[in-house]
Amino acid sequence: MATTPVKAQAAQNFVPIKEVRDGIVILKDGSLRALMMVSSINLALKAQDEQEAVIGQFQNFLNSLEFTVQFFVESRQLDIRPYIAILEERYAAEMDDLMKIQIREYISFIKDFTQRSNIMSKNFFVVVPYDPALIGRSGGLAGALSTLIPNASPQDGGIISDEQFEQYRSQLEERISVIEQGLVRTGVRTATLGTEEVIELFYKLFNPGELEKPLQLAHIAQ
Repeated sequence: MATTPVKAQAAQNFVPIKEVRDGIVILKDGSLRALMMVSSINLALKAQDEQEAVIGQFQNFLNSLEFTVQFFVESRQLDIRPYIAILEERYAAEMDDLMKIQIREYISFIKDFTQRSNIMSKNFFVVVPYDPALIGRSGGLAGALSTLIPNASPQDGGIISDEQFEQYRSQLEERISVIEQGLVRTGVRTATLGTEEVIELFYKLFNPGELEKPLQLAHIAQ
């Protein structure tokens, strides 16, 4: 029985991302996403009253939001190879015999420990959405607001003009500011990802088998 061959499709066809412009992800439907990297808080190290204060502030932050957000945690097995390479360079440059022995034993310990233990690195993100296509889909206040933004719904498969992009980015930046102010009250630091960081993040998500250096931003304490 003859079978119809299945035409292979590029992986990009299954990714809803159209482009990344000025650090903002533009999806194929014309909606926008901004990604913020946030620090973490170890509640177990805080006193009971401090824990309750942090939880209370976070609850107030969630209740104050007038739009949806997504919290995303990236867990990845820690790649110790860059650290080992630094130690090996230090070993090769060391002239003191006793120090060379200590460095070699330390390298051996690190390799053995990481092989026996499942050490994970975690990065925390907040995804801030803005969907101009939702404006004007209904009557009432939403319908009235649609008149304030010309051509609110991108046409031609999600193509956004430069003028539209600037309008949408302004709205998105207002939401980012709300997120930053709310999280700062809980003691969490934030940083909005730029274009390179966004591309690197998505590349790692869609290529989980490749071990690369961890995503780092200088203005967020790890």
